[in-house]
Amino acid sequence: MPAPVIAIDAMGGDFGPHCIVPASIACLVDNPSLHLVLVGQAPLIKDLLAKHASGIDQSRLQIEHASEVIAMDERPAQALRAKPDSSMRVALELLRSGRAQACVSAGNTGALMALSRYVLKTLPGIDRPAMVTAIPTQQGACHLLDLGANVDCSAEHLYQFAVMGSVAVEVLGVPRPRVALLNIGTEDVKGNQQVKLAASLLQQAKGLNYIGFVEGDGLYRGEADVVVCDGFVGNILLKSSEGLASMIADRIETLFTQNFAARMVGALALPILSRLRDDLAPAQHNGASFLGLQGIVIKSHGAAGPEGFKSAIGRAITEIEENLPQRLHGRLEDLLL
Repeated sequence: MPAPVIAIDAMGGDFGPHCIVPASIACLVDNPSLHLVLVGQAPLIKDLLAKHASGIDQSRLQIEHASEVIAMDERPAQALRAKPDSSMRVALELLRSGRAQACVSAGNTGALMALSRYVLKTLPGIDRPAMVTAIPTQQGACHLLDLGANVDCSAEHLYQFAVMGSVAVEVLGVPRPRVALLNIGTEDVKGNQQVKLAASLLQQAKGLNYIGFVEGDGLYRGEADVVVCDGFVGNILLKSSEGLASMIADRIETLFTQNFAARMVGALALPILSRLRDDLAPAQHNGASFLGLQGIVIKSHGAAGPEGFKSAIGRAITEIEENLPQRLHGRLEDLLL
């Protein structure tokens, strides 16, 4: 298989190239066949590479200059019309032209979605791409979508998200994944009109292992492999989960440092606690895939540090190795309405 080439929007996110350049270098160290194209303001990127990239084979690292930056609070329509030379758009153009096999950005989510749809287009039969990521559960992981790309969704959109999520998870190694709709109860009478209509569509779908409704606690018990909701609900659930995990880790650490006896117990429990913190750390699960595009686009959390952005690049590598968009396209025709 040819060496993977990934275009990196080096100017995106809360920390920009000061976070993204070190994360990119760390990925090159860990993946000897990986090639990266850092897109953004070339002088700034070169200065940072001079500090962090000693010993790296320069043939595996390119810089593509882009003169404009899309702000985190910029309106998507403004970014689409007024900034043709933004780092985000140039990175997507590299993917469209075939110079890269994936694009990773921590930038403005709305702008990334709008530009991705404009530059790359969606797969046949897909109205809207959806953001998906893996959430840790008692059984391993559950893939949740949508995470914020589509705040308002019809029943047909939720149906398409379920199909895309099921195919993607099957491609990633889960045979016949269990698909559920996130709801306020498991009974058929619960939920809003869109969720009820989506359930009716999914019950009629052939080749889809639809198991019904699941509540938020059922998601974490691992009752489903794919959980579908609109982007408004999904984004709140994801951010709340990350905040809860951080709070619990901080509370445990505080309890084990309150007095001498607690510190002694904490010293004994430290290996287990460290492993738990690492397993639940948002950085370990950072990187949401835009399913439904004609290309691989990974959205990193805007506030992610180097470890988190490195995880997002790792997700892009996995999707390149699995040839996800092409395999997704090959399965969608049989499952879409």
